Amino acid sequence: MTSPGGQHGSRLDPWTKSYAQRTAGMTTSEIRALFAVASRPEVVSLAGGMPCLTALPMETVADTVSHMLRTQGLTALQYGSGQGDPTLREQILEVMAQEGISAHADDVVVTTGSQQALDLVTRIFIDPGDVVLAEAPSYVGALGVFAAYQAEVAHVASDDNGLVPQALEERILGLKAAGKRIKFLYTVPNFHNPAGTTMSLERRPQIVEICHRHAILVLEDNPYGLLGFDREPYDALRTLTDDGVVYLGSFSKTFAPGLRVGWALAPHAVREKLVLASESAILCPSAYSQMTVSTYLATSDWMAQIKVYRELYRERRDAMIESLGALLPQATWTHPDGGFYVWVTLPEGLNAKAMLPRAVTERVAYVPGTAFFADGTGQRNVRLSYCYPDPDRIRDGVRRFAAVVQSELELLETFGPYDATGRGSGPSTGVQFPAPDLS
Repeated sequence: MTSPGGQHGSRLDPWTKSYAQRTAGMTTSEIRALFAVASRPEVVSLAGGMPCLTALPMETVADTVSHMLRTQGLTALQYGSGQGDPTLREQILEVMAQEGISAHADDVVVTTGSQQALDLVTRIFIDPGDVVLAEAPSYVGALGVFAAYQAEVAHVASDDNGLVPQALEERILGLKAAGKRIKFLYTVPNFHNPAGTTMSLERRPQIVEICHRHAILVLEDNPYGLLGFDREPYDALRTLTDDGVVYLGSFSKTFAPGLRVGWALAPHAVREKLVLASESAILCPSAYSQMTVSTYLATSDWMAQIKVYRELYRERRDAMIESLGALLPQATWTHPDGGFYVWVTLPEGLNAKAMLPRAVTERVAYVPGTAFFADGTGQRNVRLSYCYPDPDRIRDGVRRFAAVVQSELELLETFGPYDATGRGSGPSTGVQFPAPDLS
């Protein structure tokens, strides 16, 4: 058919030929695609990273919102500053001080969640073909942003102690020798999503020094930094340099994700461009959400609430780790000391993405590791989330997950490895696994 603009599209979308080239990088998140199934009550979801809001005292939140509207309603319901509410920006300094950061409110830009901050930084730095360095594995939401701006993601090896400095140095030298333009390093140093690991104290200055020496900006994404289980918060990478790091923070994990309030702390010149980019995208962040968060910080014991979250997530982490140890000795996994996630490595020969339909049939959901690699690797990996289900539900979910893994191992032994389509079939028998009934 012919579109109104005279170009030929498809029957489903007459504008196919009109889209910008960068839309080719916009793909469906594997996590979002799971939500329709994982939200069913009969399915134990170990997939999504939703905070456990049942631990948040709703009467306190209701009182906060009511007080804010009674005293500041006309301001809260009006347009606001493109950089964010001045009072909230001052309060954000108090939050970041828990991680050793000393800064000025003028260099804070409030955003619609830290995801928008990630988008804005990428927007102002990346031209098509530029390189972003990122841990292997890396946060799926970041990979989606980088792809949308046509960046080339170069993964850097990480282990139980986080990003490996030597691997970073070698990766940078190799890319420069190939004539590539590296714009920034993206890292989640604390309680990593998806790996659950934390960058060691020894490695932090090494990482910052390597990037400084090669004139590469560090984009430090730290939504989980206050949710450690066994110690006070780690000092942020931002404490090691004022001008070499853009720090991203969020209230989604420590208060409420539905308010969509995050921020970026940036060097002054970068801050100016972030504000301009934000204004062109949304005019200003929600004054209502910002003032709700600001009132909550001013009138509530928010640090005590964070301690409640820490204990709750520690209990759920323990339930998951103990269950994996008892039920899945064939696999290995990380042991997070904070945050939301455990990263599982399955036995040789299994494909986490291929076995997901069988898992959903058994009423358990997870995120395959391939979602967290720009190059599609990670077939043997799985991200399991312990933040949302209660401990008994977690144990039940791990039991179902372990049963699926055991079943897949038995099928692998009988029929051989997965075929090219990713669905297990016997090379000589031609037997294929049935599609799951999701009705």
